[in-house]
Amino acid sequence: MKIGIIGSGALGLYYGAMLQRSGQQVRFLLRRDYHAIQKTGLQVYSCNGDFHLPQISGSLSAQEIGTVDLVIIGLKTISNHHLIDLVSPLLGPETAILTLQNGLGNEELLAEAFGARRVLGGVAFLCSNRGESGTVYHSGEGKITLGEFNDGLSQRSCDLAAMFQAAGVPCTAVSDLRRARWEKLVWNIPFNGLCALLEEDVTNLLNHSQSKELVRNLMFEVITGANAQGLEEPIDGPGFSQKLIFFTESMDHYQPSMLIDRIEGHPLELEAIYAIPLQQAKAAGVNMPRVEMLHTLLSYGESEP
Repeated sequence: MKIGIIGSGALGLYYGAMLQRSGQQVRFLLRRDYHAIQKTGLQVYSCNGDFHLPQISGSLSAQEIGTVDLVIIGLKTISNHHLIDLVSPLLGPETAILTLQNGLGNEELLAEAFGARRVLGGVAFLCSNRGESGTVYHSGEGKITLGEFNDGLSQRSCDLAAMFQAAGVPCTAVSDLRRARWEKLVWNIPFNGLCALLEEDVTNLLNHSQSKELVRNLMFEVITGANAQGLEEPIDGPGFSQKLIFFTESMDHYQPSMLIDRIEGHPLELEAIYAIPLQQAKAAGVNMPRVEMLHTLLSYGESEP
């Protein structure tokens, strides 16, 4: 399969590298890593085994990539105003689009521009960071849950899940993409937000009993908002929140992406991870006051839209 990667950060580089190593034809849209990768290839340092790809098909423009069978989007949502222009040159009559971006609203944006039948969404539980140019560090996890934007378990989503699995990426196709999106928010909203606000990693956050309790309370609010969305099956609040906390306790001093963005002075993904979920919860009759306060505090100092 010919695959185009839009958004070659830690997520796009890692999954693209895994797919290329398995034999897929992967073409990366690159920015800061372009010259390093053209010169020395892509180096992946992974908890599952390091590997190096000496030859990478990288381009500085979407037009250079050309038509592909599948577009995988790992672009930060703060750049979604460029998304349509970046994706358009890659589309043929049957090209599918899989967005692995954080938060809510990404599938809707793509469906409005290109038609809902093309669009799939995926949720990536991946611990990865970029290092020096041409390198990516994978410290844990990597599972993808994906599904059709229009819901329903399709053969296409099952085939894509099988492709990722063959590449060594655990992947499951689901019938309820909305539920998967909100499940990721149960982790993203407290951990990304609190770590960025306090400039502390997940281990330090959980080692403080009061902040750990705040994490749990934020999770309960998000789960209440999620369960008001008409999911196929409700999320179990106590069980799911404890599972995520236990999972995070194994992430040795992991720095979420929003913490890194705050430290490096980059804009935060507040619209997709906070504003839209708050809007959708409120529309369903659920207020999330702790989430709203966290959003307000994170917004302080950010540039006005």
